[in-house]
Amino acid sequence: MTGHQAQDDVERALQAAGRGDCVVIAEETSSANLRWADNTLTTNGVQRSRRLTVIAIGAGRQGPAVGVVSRAGVRPDQIPDLVAEAERTAADGSPAPDAPPLIGTRPGPAGPRGVAGPQAGSPGWDDPASATGASVLGAFAGTLGEAFAAAAAARRRLYGFAEHSVTSQFLGSSTGLRLRHDQPDGRAELNAKSADLTRSAWTGAATRDFTDVRVADMYAGLATRLDWAATQIELPAGRYETLLSPGAVADLLIYLYWSAGAKDAIDGRTVFSKPGGGTRVGDRLASLPLTLRSDPGAPGLQCEPFVIAHASSRESSVFDSGLALAPTSWISAGELSALTQTRHSAALSGLPVTPSIDNLILEVPGAAASLAEMIARTGRGLLVTCLWYIREVDPQTLLLTGLTRDGVYLIENGEVVGAVNNFRFNESPVAMLSRVTEAGPSRAALPREWADYFTRAAMPPLRVDGFNMSSVSQAS
Repeated sequence: MTGHQAQDDVERALQAAGRGDCVVIAEETSSANLRWADNTLTTNGVQRSRRLTVIAIGAGRQGPAVGVVSRAGVRPDQIPDLVAEAERTAADGSPAPDAPPLIGTRPGPAGPRGVAGPQAGSPGWDDPASATGASVLGAFAGTLGEAFAAAAAARRRLYGFAEHSVTSQFLGSSTGLRLRHDQPDGRAELNAKSADLTRSAWTGAATRDFTDVRVADMYAGLATRLDWAATQIELPAGRYETLLSPGAVADLLIYLYWSAGAKDAIDGRTVFSKPGGGTRVGDRLASLPLTLRSDPGAPGLQCEPFVIAHASSRESSVFDSGLALAPTSWISAGELSALTQTRHSAALSGLPVTPSIDNLILEVPGAAASLAEMIARTGRGLLVTCLWYIREVDPQTLLLTGLTRDGVYLIENGEVVGAVNNFRFNESPVAMLSRVTEAGPSRAALPREWADYFTRAAMPPLRVDGFNMSSVSQAS
């Protein structure tokens, strides 16, 4: 990184802007990682990057138009050209349909062009960007070494990686907004295999600082599952009572959340569209009184408390950048209570403004059974530990297809009796909610399929009646 700070880039871009409105987002990210294979550390590294996004809003003849330009590694002397490019894009663009006034703030000391400058209430705006480094992984690497020794003694092999990053985001606008958020993010993924590579099990953990990642516990769980897999059982496709691990639940519910856009529902495109028009807000979706919610201040899952929109889409709007986020329940006591939406779509739907929030929590009041206790009271069913290669088949029902991987087990009379073949599943997470018959307590859960995009989730294990394993898969 050069000597200037990311927030200086925001101010330079706003100074370079013409008479139209402008939003500028500067992001500085540092990251550290470890990788290992066959019980040996293989690589490690640290990285740092900076990106600047300029959102110019021009006054077109038929309404405001938006131009967005984003670049990495921008030098201070290149910023005026970046702003000019965004303004040209806005001048050539079509009117933006989602164009309420930008989020503003109370007047402060006059800055360039007479607009309000940085506001009180933006703590730490002038402080240097936060950073991470290899030291955050030091204690983790030590306990990982102990797991390597235990695995080698038991003729098992460990593979995986760990990474930690910190991103400082600075958002400024011509209306006076100066907002900052520092986001730590980390995950560890651990895969254990038998010496002959015929048995495999996976687990993962999300973290803010790696102080809460217990490698010994992760390895112990994988060792148990490899022992279960010493017995191999072939099962046909069909509908099975299924226990889903918190990570598998996260993969399914995150896709539901990503599909819950109000604008698409209003336009009749999704499972959340009401026949004849409108949305299904108020409809009962779940048999249990579960709650699906997001909260920017949720302990351990904290995320940005205001909207940071790099571009407009059907689910987000650059005009909402800086809008404060509040705890939101998407499903309350089993009923659909909100959809993700902008100020623009809220005006169309008549519902409150509920922007997307970067975490997700599923809870069932009074749920206390551990996954082991749920297994103990299962007559016959499957235990699914993780899913992958999830794709949408039908948006009208939110039918998803995907594969099981690294651990599907048969439960009989309260005990796991062996590992079974992998399956392709066809299942809608919305329809699945109506067949959930039991849940455990929620805990931090890393989705395997979506971990590159979404790590802040807390989910319970679920018992689902008739989970559709549509065909046997040869995937391993």
